[in-house]
Amino acid sequence: MLDRAQWFVAGMSIALSVQLSQPVAAAVPVGKVVQTAQTNSSEAAEKAANQGVQLYKQGTAEALRGAIVKFEEALKLYREAGDNRAQALSLLVLGKVYSELGEKQKALEYYSQSLPLFRAVGDRSQEAITLNKIGSVYSVLGEKQKALEYYSQSLPLRRATGDRSGEATTLNNIGKVYSDLGENQKALDYYNQSLPLRRAVGDRSGEATTLNNLGILYSELGENQKALDYYNQSLPLSRAVGDRSGEATILSNIGSIYSELGENQKALDYYNQSLPLRRAVGDRSG
Repeated sequence: MLDRAQWFVAGMSIALSVQLSQPVAAAVPVGKVVQTAQTNSSEAAEKAANQGVQLYKQGTAEALRGAIVKFEEALKLYREAGDNRAQALSLLVLGKVYSELGEKQKALEYYSQSLPLFRAVGDRSQEAITLNKIGSVYSVLGEKQKALEYYSQSLPLRRATGDRSGEATTLNNIGKVYSDLGENQKALDYYNQSLPLRRAVGDRSGEATTLNNLGILYSELGENQKALDYYNQSLPLSRAVGDRSGEATILSNIGSIYSELGENQKALDYYNQSLPLRRAVGDRSG
C-alpha cells in the first residue's frame, strides 16, 4: 500500500502527464521548429518525472536523492517547453522530497518558487496545497505564527475549490499549531471541525491522526479517560490503513496514559507492542 506521501508524488506525476496532453504556450512566435522542440522537451520531461516517481517509491535516502536529480531534470525541460504549470508541479514535488529528507529550508525554497507559478496559471487547488505545505514547514521549524499565516491563506481556498479532504487536513494542522502554542480551546475547536470532514470523505488515515491529536490534547488537559477514548478510536484505524509508524505512536501514547494512571503492567504491555513497530519503521527517536 502506498502511503499518503507516495500517493501525493504519484498524483503529481499523473498531473504532469495530463498537463502534457494540453497545448503548450510558446514563449516565442510559433513555428514548426519551436513546436517540435517544445514537444521533445515535454516528452523528455515526462520521462524524467516518471523515473523520479519510481525512485521516490523506493523510499530510501539514496533513492530520494536520485528522485531529486530526475525531478530537477524534468523541471529544466518544462522550463524549456514554457510550461508554467508543469514547472510549478515539479517544484512542489521537489519541495516534498526535500521535506522528507529533513531539509526543511530547502523544501521551503522550492515551495516558495512554486506558489507564484500556481497563482499565475490560476490553479487555486494547487495553490492551497502549496500554502498548506509551507505552513507545515514553518510549523516544524518552530515558527508557529508564520505557519498559522499560511494555513489561514490555504483554508478558504480549500473551501472555495470544494476540497473537503484538504480542508480537513488544514483544519487539523491549525489545531496542532494552537495545541503547540498552549491554546487548547482553539485547538479543540479546529480538531472538532476537522474530524467530521475526515469521516465524511472516508479519510481513515487522516481520521486516525486527528483522533490521536485529540487524545494528546485531552492528556495534556489531565483528562486521561477522554484521552484513552480517542486513542482507542485511533488505533484500529491506523492498523487498518497499514500505518505502522502511527500505530506505534498511538500504542506508546496509550502506554503513557496507563502509566499516569498507575497501571504499570498495562503501560508495559502497550510499550512492548510499540517498540518492535518503532524498530521496524526505523524510528530510532521514538
